[in-house]
Amino acid sequence: MTAIDPEVLSQAEAKEARRERLFTRINKADAWFQVLGLSWLTPVLKAIAGDNPQAQVKEIWRLLGVPMLAIGAFLFVWASAAPTVQTSLGAIPGPVQVWEQVENLHADHLREREKEAAFYERQDVRNAKLIASGKEDKVKERAYTGKPTYYDQIWTSIKTVFFGFVIGSAFAIPLGILGGLSPTANAAMNPLIQIFKPVSPLAWLPIVTMVVSAVYVTNDGLFSKSFMNSAITVTLCSLWPTLINTSLGVSSIDKDLISVSKVLKMNTWTKITKLVLPSALPLIFTGLRLSLGVGWMVLIAAEMLAQNPGLGKFVWDEFQNGSSQSLAKIMVAVFTIGIIGFLLDRLMFAIQSLFTFSANR
Repeated sequence: MTAIDPEVLSQAEAKEARRERLFTRINKADAWFQVLGLSWLTPVLKAIAGDNPQAQVKEIWRLLGVPMLAIGAFLFVWASAAPTVQTSLGAIPGPVQVWEQVENLHADHLREREKEAAFYERQDVRNAKLIASGKEDKVKERAYTGKPTYYDQIWTSIKTVFFGFVIGSAFAIPLGILGGLSPTANAAMNPLIQIFKPVSPLAWLPIVTMVVSAVYVTNDGLFSKSFMNSAITVTLCSLWPTLINTSLGVSSIDKDLISVSKVLKMNTWTKITKLVLPSALPLIFTGLRLSLGVGWMVLIAAEMLAQNPGLGKFVWDEFQNGSSQSLAKIMVAVFTIGIIGFLLDRLMFAIQSLFTFSANR
């Protein structure tokens, strides 16, 4: 009978313990990889750690290889078919032409920032000379008024959609809770929801524009009128999914919890914060994700129609421009809108994961 060296056994046990801890960390990280859309990282890490590499390669192919192959096929079909479609501005641009416009838009942004820096540098030099000569009363600070770059328009659209989304949520969540707790309130709100929910942003925008012009009369307020027009239109069109899902989530909570709140004689605020909201959060966040997606789509349409600053106006301006590069720039905007919409949904999903719990987290 062969004796087992205790030192070798101890080393093997320590190695196995380290391996188990590594796999535990990978499994914990997997929940966040899924939130961020990076679930393919889990089998990669497991394969590196030596956990059945053959099975992990199959999982990597499913989660990463197949999507990359699909993207590659899409780009191939696009590049092959685009030259065959002729428009008044020439052939539909392929992936190469679109990427060239990405580089051009980035270069335009850098040039504009250089102009801005030079403008403020000249202003500082001029003001310094005036101060040195004792003419402080003639010192002026002017803001740079150059054209907004593509990145500036992206940021404007993101700020607008978040502002409208936050305002809409601030109305939708309390009303949804009220409708979920009170059948009478739900009966009162339901016909209004069914009437206004299908209304297009193109119908809301003229009304919003007239109301904002009549009420928001100042020109030096915190927000511009164009910003308020777009944001309020987003609010009116995006609050319905949150309102409906909140009401459904609240009305669907376990009736035993309501009975418990009565037994414990909880006041309304305690019942909502301790029982109702924790139980309804998954459906509330589902509504918030839907509302943010709707708001992003509505915003682009509103910006196009009202010619408010943002990505929608960029698309419309390029369409009206009619240059040989306009189609490629519009396609850059289309991909930008889609990617930002995806990232906004991932952001809301990440926030949802922080406040709610699933079976594996």
